Amino acid sequence: MTPVHPSSTPHPVPRLIAWELTRACTLKCRHCRASADTSRSTAEFSTAECEKVLDNVAAFAKPIIILTGGEPLMRDDIFHLARHGSDLGLRMVLATCGALLSEAVCRRLIDAGIQRISLSIDGATARSHDAFRRVDGAFADAMTAAAHARRAGLEFQINTTVSQLNKDELPEIFNLAIELGAVSFHPFLLVPTGRGKELADYELSPVEYERVLKWVYDQRGTAPIGLKPTCAPHYYRILRQQEQQRGRRVTRQTHGLDAMTKGCLGAQGFAFISHVGNVQMCGFLQETAGNVRECHYDFKTIWFDSAFFNRIRALDGYHGRCGVCEYQSVCGGCRARAFAMTGDYLAEEPFCLYRPESMRNAR
Repeated sequence: MTPVHPSSTPHPVPRLIAWELTRACTLKCRHCRASADTSRSTAEFSTAECEKVLDNVAAFAKPIIILTGGEPLMRDDIFHLARHGSDLGLRMVLATCGALLSEAVCRRLIDAGIQRISLSIDGATARSHDAFRRVDGAFADAMTAAAHARRAGLEFQINTTVSQLNKDELPEIFNLAIELGAVSFHPFLLVPTGRGKELADYELSPVEYERVLKWVYDQRGTAPIGLKPTCAPHYYRILRQQEQQRGRRVTRQTHGLDAMTKGCLGAQGFAFISHVGNVQMCGFLQETAGNVRECHYDFKTIWFDSAFFNRIRALDGYHGRCGVCEYQSVCGGCRARAFAMTGDYLAEEPFCLYRPESMRNAR
């Protein structure tokens, strides 16, 4: 049976933009995409430059802007930038490690227009989380940050990078997120880039990858909070397969956003801007579509005209199984993982077990 595909347009507008405002951070996590350090770079965008980028984006789209890093709270203009984006009609959110949060900071974030923050918990205990984050006390900081956010009335989600190191703790981490008062839980499947290359041996096997995503599916109907796997495009194939086995179709009416989104949104609804202005399809694939500083802060032109982005959008140009898969438009495979494993960002997803119907039926 051919899956129901989410609607798409030939010229999509961005729905989410993650902006790495700085690579400075208080932590040195084992999986860090940015290979963050404790000091800020002189190459970071100034306040005025950031305003120009936000102005350009808001003139043609109204995406969610994820202010990230490093640790974005290490920039003293973070509240100003959040307010500037919010006043432009952008939904401003912030990713933080939590070490610099207090109840007063949470209230300032709310006043600046931040609608949600994300906190990362990568272990169910202080021992496992701190080992992953490589900072003693990181778990306690995350717990305290969640308490501050809850008291201040600042919505927060919990992100977890899933690897061999913590896959067995995933249900406990999920329950912890619920207990802390999070509105959503986002398990991120490890992509071995940045310092994460050191963890390549801890990446889930294809079988384990599938098992984790089926666990996510099993929680879907009963979870008291939102649950969204990230960097896990197979999930939207698995969702449809599981529903089909139960005689159900995935539609907007029955499945809401799950029916409308797809696995990898890179270059199709999502973009990443690095601390020096490089526009990428995501933070894990270093291929650059253009640099906003070098093109007078014109993100719009890069988004629509980049040859790289348009190659990513041409799904039929994907290689191997991804190029002929009937779940292509709801999954797409992880381009960053394909590149990390093969050097070809259009290659088939190397951690996918599924064999497309056309290949199974070939004689």
